[in-house]
Amino acid sequence: MTPDHDRSRSPAGQTTLPELLRGHRRAAGLTQAELASRAGVGVRTVRDLERGRSVRPQRTTVELLAGALALTGASRAAFLAAARGAGAEPAPPDATPTTFAVGGNATVAPAPAGPSVALPPPVALIGRERDLTELAGMLTEERGPRLVSLVGLAGVGKTALATSVAHLVASAHPAGVGGVLVGEGADGPDVLAASMSVLGVARLSELVALLAGRPTLLVMDAVERAPGPVAATVHRLIGALPSLRVLVTGRHPVGLPGERVWPVAPLDVPPPEAEHTGLESWPAVSLFTARLAQVRREPPTPTELPALAALVRRLGGLPLAIELMAARGRLLDLTELLDRYGDRVLDLATPADTPTHPAWDASEALTSRTSGPDTRAAVSVAVTLRDAVAFSYRLLASDEQAALRQLAVFGNRWSVELAEEMLADEADRDGTVAIDPVPLLDRFVELGLLSVRGTGSFRFRLLDAVRDYAIEQAAGGGELTCIQRRHAEVITRLVARTAGDLVGPRFSDAVHRLDEMSSDISSSLAHAATDDPLTALQLAACLTRWWRFRGRDVVGRQWLRRLLADPRTADADPLLRGWAALGVARLAAEHGAGAEELSTARAALDTFRQAGDVTGELEARNVLGTLLTSVGRQDEAREQAEALLRLAARNGRTRDLAVAQNSLAWHEIRTGDLAAARRRLAAVDRLAAESGEQRLRVLGWANRAEVARLEGWYADAVDRGRRAIAALSELGDPGRRRRVLGTVGLALAQDGRAAEATEVLTELRAGGVEAVPARPTVPRPRGDDAALAWGGPEVGLFALIEGNLALHRGDRELAAEWFAAAADHAGQDGRDAVEALVGLAASTADPAVVDRLDRVCVESGIRLLPQESGLLYALIAARGGPAQ
Repeated sequence: MTPDHDRSRSPAGQTTLPELLRGHRRAAGLTQAELASRAGVGVRTVRDLERGRSVRPQRTTVELLAGALALTGASRAAFLAAARGAGAEPAPPDATPTTFAVGGNATVAPAPAGPSVALPPPVALIGRERDLTELAGMLTEERGPRLVSLVGLAGVGKTALATSVAHLVASAHPAGVGGVLVGEGADGPDVLAASMSVLGVARLSELVALLAGRPTLLVMDAVERAPGPVAATVHRLIGALPSLRVLVTGRHPVGLPGERVWPVAPLDVPPPEAEHTGLESWPAVSLFTARLAQVRREPPTPTELPALAALVRRLGGLPLAIELMAARGRLLDLTELLDRYGDRVLDLATPADTPTHPAWDASEALTSRTSGPDTRAAVSVAVTLRDAVAFSYRLLASDEQAALRQLAVFGNRWSVELAEEMLADEADRDGTVAIDPVPLLDRFVELGLLSVRGTGSFRFRLLDAVRDYAIEQAAGGGELTCIQRRHAEVITRLVARTAGDLVGPRFSDAVHRLDEMSSDISSSLAHAATDDPLTALQLAACLTRWWRFRGRDVVGRQWLRRLLADPRTADADPLLRGWAALGVARLAAEHGAGAEELSTARAALDTFRQAGDVTGELEARNVLGTLLTSVGRQDEAREQAEALLRLAARNGRTRDLAVAQNSLAWHEIRTGDLAAARRRLAAVDRLAAESGEQRLRVLGWANRAEVARLEGWYADAVDRGRRAIAALSELGDPGRRRRVLGTVGLALAQDGRAAEATEVLTELRAGGVEAVPARPTVPRPRGDDAALAWGGPEVGLFALIEGNLALHRGDRELAAEWFAAAADHAGQDGRDAVEALVGLAASTADPAVVDRLDRVCVESGIRLLPQESGLLYALIAARGGPAQ
């Protein structure tokens, strides 16, 4: 079926249709496009006829061309006779000029040289490698499906994928590959005639003889325009032609037995936490930048990259939406595009003169014989994404539409279980009557409305455009507030179930689960805080540990304080208010505001003791001890740790025993009893292992690194510290990680490993960035206030590291400046202050510094370590008395 481009003459030497058509067109001074326009046919039809690729033109098509060429008399008769001689058969009596198929190029010649492809040319696809590979395998496998349906939302790329796959597998279909674009309202005879015509025959019996068992592929595009006729035609063709396979595209499946449905999903988009430097690796970004390059010369600037990532996320990776948005980049930069259209994605529209299936000739679309000229005019109307989604929405039954509106409130991926809770009957709040959402979700996938990705339970997500449309419908129907309230209750129950796992062996899984639902947690909290503050308080009280692990302590504390102050929560369960208050205190300790929440922690402790809540009392004593330590009340803090140890022992709480031992180990370090600290940390490791509490084990490793550093075993401290840092990175505790990183930096500086210590400083100053460029240590100008311009709560730690580096270089003057800065910025950590003053005294040999050191040791209860006393021996002797 390879097209024969040299068919000007028949075997008898007579002038054939291609030569006559080309000659008359040139004599009339017309281009192929002009002739097609004058005749009312597609330019592809003219082109195929002139090339001899369409060997059985319909009589009506030939007559239209003859009329457009103004042929009369003998010329017209010869033209029509040539068409009949080329194999044209009388058209069916009910055929009309509006019934067209996309170029047929089959021939009855036996043993063709190779397969022909009567399709639009393939386009370069981005991010569809898996689809292409698997679909190609499906269509070439000997026992593969006979009917494959690509389904999805308008603009997701079904047509481009289908034509590309068809070209890819053409060699496996020696009888040819043909395509039909279905028009609005086409009936059964139209679809069947077009399907046979594109394969080169007019009757089904001829098609059976023509194929003779050779594999053939028929592509049918936009089948949702005539679902019934398409289904009947495909059923008939597949039944009569065992070697025929059909690949269709549409908004929904054809619905025949044995059909393989392949949902076409939007392109992958970068997650919010993705690095902006690697955005091009995401298919949605690659498509956007490729289309942007067509309307402006400059690629996105570094300042536009955040907007670029946000735009493709907001567009949901939908190729049509991406192309429409990128086209607007001719006038606006990406930040302006995000500001102007970020909340108006559904309003994006195709230009009025853009065909909905641009790969096909519009005039070659198969339309109904009753459509007439007005059908084409109707196509030239701007279509918005809202219109496209509305079409698929109307395919759903009323109960399916209601479910879609309810599930649209989820902003991130969700599980079957969450869908089940969300869709439960309002009158059955306890879930007595089970509703299986699986058939419903399968229906949404079938229509290309739902994305299913990954292997975890949280793998379902409505397409962004679908979600936006469903939210609009819910708001318009006055049900959005009720849906949001239900959503907040569902999320609160999820968080409450998960919160218990934030302590114990399932810690990492619990944190990851909450991370997956972070956007839904935020939206639920924001809505419930106004609509249902009691639910909001229940939700926030369960989030304290997660907020702390994820470095959101300031925001979390603000939420808890606001909800506790809301008069509508004043009568809430005292224990709930106690846990919320304890959360306020716990989070305050993370950002140096512990002094402000001491009374809050004490009140929470009293609440739990009065209620006999052992778990609450254990937590409250631990938090209160942390706050007391932060304000320098070390003895009271130790009392709380010892009380915690006794209470945990009485109640057999292994994990809390480990927590108490860890706190007491710090107090041993404070008093200089490093041997006792090591013993307690060994107990921490054993108890944490018994309780499956990996995070506690890691904190014990971090404290053991600090003990090794204070003992002068710097290499051991670095190794232990780096092991703890790696584990904390996986667990997700940024505050602790940075403190351990400081321990490693100090050990490196004290060991004289300047280059490595400098790298640690660079990472700390960069806010915890993993990849840090190395730089040489450069002495800072004396008295340069800019040296501390980076500031922040860790400035004392930074200065302590810099001071040790300067001391090792022999620059005592610069070391003194850094140690003085470290002493001034040591905060409430008395151990850091003592180390800074020891370094300052060693750098300056100033007895006044030793006096200041004595005062700090007395106030904080900290004792000098042997190596510190040795470093200051000469000064202490000259002063006439030992330091504390």
